[in-house]
Amino acid sequence: MAESFVFDITDSLLGKLASYVYEEASRAYGVSKDLQRIKDTLSIVRGLLLDAEHKKNQQHALREWLKQIQNICYDAEDVLDEFELQHKKKQVLEASGSTMVKVSHLFSSSSPLAFRFKMAHQLKKLKNRLNKVAADGTGFGLVRIHDEPRLAVQRRELTHSHVDASSVIGRENEKESIIKLLMESNPQGLGTKSMSVIPIVGIGGLGKTTLAKLVFNDKKIDEVFQLKIWVCVPDDFDIRKIIIKIINSAFSSTSAPPSVAFAHQEDINHFDIEQLQIRLRHKLYGQKFILVLDDIWNDDRAKWIELTDLINVGAAESKIIVTTRSNSIASMMGTVSPYVLEGLSLDNCLSLFVKWAFKDGDEEKYSNLVEIGKEIVKKCAGVPLAVRTLGSSLFSKYDLNKWIFVRDHEIWKLEQKKDDILPALKLSYDEMPSYLRQCFAYFSLFPKNDAIIVINITTL
Repeated sequence: MAESFVFDITDSLLGKLASYVYEEASRAYGVSKDLQRIKDTLSIVRGLLLDAEHKKNQQHALREWLKQIQNICYDAEDVLDEFELQHKKKQVLEASGSTMVKVSHLFSSSSPLAFRFKMAHQLKKLKNRLNKVAADGTGFGLVRIHDEPRLAVQRRELTHSHVDASSVIGRENEKESIIKLLMESNPQGLGTKSMSVIPIVGIGGLGKTTLAKLVFNDKKIDEVFQLKIWVCVPDDFDIRKIIIKIINSAFSSTSAPPSVAFAHQEDINHFDIEQLQIRLRHKLYGQKFILVLDDIWNDDRAKWIELTDLINVGAAESKIIVTTRSNSIASMMGTVSPYVLEGLSLDNCLSLFVKWAFKDGDEEKYSNLVEIGKEIVKKCAGVPLAVRTLGSSLFSKYDLNKWIFVRDHEIWKLEQKKDDILPALKLSYDEMPSYLRQCFAYFSLFPKNDAIIVINITTL
């Protein structure tokens, strides 16, 4: 994640340097060429950071390099802030109209001449430091990527509908609540043919997809709905891809034996969008179906309306479940209030941890480790994926020191696999606007459990 933090800082600096305020001020103090050179080198470093994002296997070697860039960027921000402040002072002075004040300012340590000399010296140092890290980056084998958009968000693996219900701990009440919503009549005002859309919303790692799977595979759902359709939604909410997924999933959920259903499933990947929408509407027409749209990130309401217009041909009381991390997406798509998924209870977290950390029955032999495990799961704040990741890291490792290490250093010091908690959380971080990612980075510098008071200056 470090390269993302640094990337956002360089983006912020480039934005400042491109602003009218800095262009105007740099001309006024005669340092426009110096600032332009820094801007050019910073653009090169930005391109190298894009390449560093794609070469995560070299992260250990790049860590010190990233730290150097981060320190340079922080120093550059201080210099630019001082530059902006001096320019504002100059504007105020010019507006004052007092000759005596202007003469006094000319001979002060903050006079334009003294400030220009000081600024030129600081900019030269920044330029030299940036040149060095740019050269070091190419020494790591990085190449400059010319890509204006921000770093690409890396999604998790596609999901499927299967779940072993016996392996899921602590979601029975939530499952029954969702099933109850599915059994209710559509809200008034939707019309007899409109679908009810039930959003499940929560942070990464809480188990939204697992909950949707439990509901999807419950016998009561089989008795009520003629078709069951599971779709893991593409990142860009591509309508064509979603239609193909719906058609294929609808075929596989028929009552016929799987071998028969798949035997009659034709290859529709080459169909154009017109053929696909005809086939989709024919497949769903008059059927009472449940459709799960898992892991939605796209907030384009036009695309959502386009999809619902296509699939709104089923029988009355057809239902859609959507899972998302975004409250705004849940609000946009839902026809009922979003179901906000909460964390697991401490007892359930401990049961889940024991399941992943011990072989069956071994927890009884290591009661001292279970006690440490209780302290570990308290730090997971009810997030099942964090519990599972920590438990898995300790599986069949009965060295007391290893458990104490995990308890004291938590998840951030552990080696992470693609399905563990840090990659899951990074998705949410990548989705933040640039200014929020910077805010997140600054807040991460504070010690854990420190109180942070945020004041909205617009209300003062």
